[in-house]
Amino acid sequence: MLNGTSVIDAIRHDIVSGALQPGTRVTEAFLAERHGVSRVPVREALRGLEGEGFVVSRPNAGSRIADIPFDEADDLFAVRESLETATARRAATRARTLFDAPSPPEDWWRVRRELGEVLDAGDAAVARDELDLLVDLNERFHLLVAELSGSSTLATLLRQLSRKIEWLYALDTSSRGKRLWPDHRRILASIDAGDVDQAAERMAWHVRESRIGYAARTSPAQADALRAVPPVA
Repeated sequence: MLNGTSVIDAIRHDIVSGALQPGTRVTEAFLAERHGVSRVPVREALRGLEGEGFVVSRPNAGSRIADIPFDEADDLFAVRESLETATARRAATRARTLFDAPSPPEDWWRVRRELGEVLDAGDAAVARDELDLLVDLNERFHLLVAELSGSSTLATLLRQLSRKIEWLYALDTSSRGKRLWPDHRRILASIDAGDVDQAAERMAWHVRESRIGYAARTSPAQADALRAVPPVA
């Protein structure tokens, strides 16, 4: 039986993974049956998700999964582009400083092993064409790179943005997720090599490609503008 916290996490995951699409009408009864709980924790979860911007509720009209306005979505991508470029740069800088150390600290190795496992899982998902799995794996990769950077501030900021960001990513996974997944190995290779500029540039373009993909479906002119101006790495 799910508790209150688990219910909101479960429904949020339904939204972020794309199981519940923007505009979909949801009822307490439907969600309670879906997750095997009573309506009370579902009602509380919907209130919380409305505060986070995932759900929109109207009197006498029930609740629907929210749409993200294009301007807000592009702002999120712009923030992510800057933030993740910084994490890649910091992670590569940290890796380079470890070259002269007798051995990297255990926390670095733990995160690096996890990154390898995430990449292997993603490659396997792509090979099986199970692209829905890439949503969670993509989030894990980017959060682990932030952790590898050694900056708790960057990691915290990215974690705060990750839910909305992965929601945007999920909406575009079927069309671009498979093509963009190999970028992760190239980004990590640059970090491992301590190539700060290359790691930053590869991460910046990786995020920019997701941003372009999202824009192409809603604002083609903006997508063209994003292609024309390289990201600041």
